[in-house]
Amino acid sequence: MMSGGQGGGPSSGTASANMHRANEISVFGEAMDYFNEAAANLALDPNIKRILTHPSRQVIISIPFQRDNGELEVYTGYRVQYSFARGPAKGGIRYHPDVTLDEVTALAFWMTWKCAVVDLPFGGGKGGVTCDPAKLSRSELERLTRRYAADIIEVIGPDKDVPAPDVGTNPQVMAWIMDTVSMHNRAHTPGVVTGKPLNVGGSRGRVEATGRGVMIVVEAALAKMGKALAGRRVVVQGFGNVGSISAKLLRERGAVIVGISDQYGGLYDPRGIDVDAAIAHVNNPRNVRHSLEGFAGERLTNAELLELPCDILIPAAIENQLTEANASKIKAHLIAEGANGPTTPAADGMFSQAGVTVIPDILANAGGVTVSYFEWAQDRMGYYWREPEVNARLEQVMRENFDAVWELAQERKVTLRTAAYMLAIRRVVDSLMTRGIYA
Repeated sequence: MMSGGQGGGPSSGTASANMHRANEISVFGEAMDYFNEAAANLALDPNIKRILTHPSRQVIISIPFQRDNGELEVYTGYRVQYSFARGPAKGGIRYHPDVTLDEVTALAFWMTWKCAVVDLPFGGGKGGVTCDPAKLSRSELERLTRRYAADIIEVIGPDKDVPAPDVGTNPQVMAWIMDTVSMHNRAHTPGVVTGKPLNVGGSRGRVEATGRGVMIVVEAALAKMGKALAGRRVVVQGFGNVGSISAKLLRERGAVIVGISDQYGGLYDPRGIDVDAAIAHVNNPRNVRHSLEGFAGERLTNAELLELPCDILIPAAIENQLTEANASKIKAHLIAEGANGPTTPAADGMFSQAGVTVIPDILANAGGVTVSYFEWAQDRMGYYWREPEVNARLEQVMRENFDAVWELAQERKVTLRTAAYMLAIRRVVDSLMTRGIYA
C-alpha cells in the first residue's frame, strides 16, 4: 500500500468519523459476500480468487491546505485502484465526513464489477477525502481539490486511472482536477477525468445518464416479465441526480410516481406526484436547503417511504437502506438499485425467497459509468457526439448487458445479482488470464 502519511483534519473530526465507522459492519465485507456467492457458482480457481479479493493499489495521503482565514488544516485523502485487468481504473471521488479506506476500497471493488458487467474497457477505482464540503467556501474547495489532484497525479491519467464525480463533488471539481493535471503535464489532458462541464470536454447526456440507465433496466425487466411500465406505481428514495432523473423519465413513460424523498424525509401521493414540479421546487433559489419540504404531498419518514404500497421501488440514496429489519415489509415486486449497496446480503436473501426481483446496483446504476466511458472516448478522439447519439448508445449497452445477465440468471437458476457478478467476474478473469499473471 502506498501512503503519504495519514493526517486528520480537522484531526478530531476524522478520528470521530473513523471510530463511528469502525463500529459498523465493514462495507467492503458486505460487498465481498456477494462476490463470494458468485465465485462459488463459477467454481472460481482459489488462486484467481486470491488475486481478485485484493486491491491492486491503495493510496493514503495527507492534504494540507489553507483556509480563507489563513489557518492551515490537514485532511486525509484516498485513491484505491482495485483492478487494471480490463483497462485503466475508473471511479468517482467523494467528499464526505465519513469517508474511510474501507468504504473507498468497497466502492472501487464495486466499480470493477460494474465496469465489467456492462463490458467497458476499464478496471475499478474510487477516491475520497474525509471532509465536509458544505463547510468549505468555493475557494477553499478549489485549493483542497487542486492539492489532492497534485498529490495523486502519479497514479491518475487517461491510461492509468480516470476519476469522476461522486457524493460531495461535481463537474466543477472535475474541471479543477483536469486543469491541475494539465498544468503539471504542460499539456491539455481532458481524458484524465469524466463528468466535466461541456465546455471543457464533458459529454452530452452525462448528467442524466445514471437515472436514464435505471429507467432502461426497469423497462427491460418488466418486458421480460411480460408487463408494461405504464400505470405502474413507483417509489423513489433519494431525490438527488439519480433519483430525480429516474423518477422524471419513468413518469414520462407512463409510470405513476407515488413516493419520493430526500435526506429530510419523504412525500406520498397515491394519485401521483408531479416530478417536474418537484424538481423545480428543489432547484428554486429561494429553497435554501434544496429540499422537498413545502412541496405538496403527505409527509413521512424515509423508513416509512420504503414500505409504501407500490410495484417498483428505487432506492437511490445511500447504502444499507433495505435490511433484515425491513425487508419483509417491502411491498414492491421489483427493486432497481439506483444507489450503491442499498441492500444488505440478509435482505437480499429474503427478497429472493419472497420472489421479489432485484436489479443489482452494479447493473442498475451503470448508466453513469457507461456515458463516462463515452466521454473518455470522445476526449481521446477530440470529437463529440450529439445527445441523441449518446442516449442511443447508452440504451444499446444497458439492454444488451441486461439481457446477458437475465439469460445467465435463468440458465443457472440464480438471482440477477448473482448472475451480474458471475458475468462480471467471468469477464475480468478472461482478461486476466489472457494477459497472464506477471509474478
